[in-house]
Amino acid sequence: MDIEIPDKLYFKIGEVSRITGVKPHVLRYWESEFGAFSPNKSRSRQRLYQRKDIELILRLKRLLYQEGYTISGARRKLREKDAAAIAEPDTIAEPDNVPGSEKVAGDEPHDLLSEVRKDLRNLRELLRRAPPAGDNNPRQTDR
Repeated sequence: MDIEIPDKLYFKIGEVSRITGVKPHVLRYWESEFGAFSPNKSRSRQRLYQRKDIELILRLKRLLYQEGYTISGARRKLREKDAAAIAEPDTIAEPDNVPGSEKVAGDEPHDLLSEVRKDLRNLRELLRRAPPAGDNNPRQTDR
């Protein structure tokens, strides 16, 4: 049973429900119960799921409904898969004939990738905590 996910960046909860066959209230429950996916929210507070979230929801659905796992068993299975994925080394295709792509001793590609990922996570956290643009409430300014 191969479900085709449309080629979009974001999906609203109703779309995800139709694609996966999982009711919206169950999706919200799984968000809180598993913590493995947390959709972004639009300015109007609507959940915005990404393709990776839908793929995870389909995996959860298979674990719970077809393979008969309990919630805690499915949670454990997801952690095991994540741990296995972390243990595998990342492979990065090295471009040929690209200026600046020369290898430097001690400059491993996976170190650079790890650092970029860390920087992106930090940036994401800063953006989540930042007040919305255009919020000019004078009581909130630091003097």
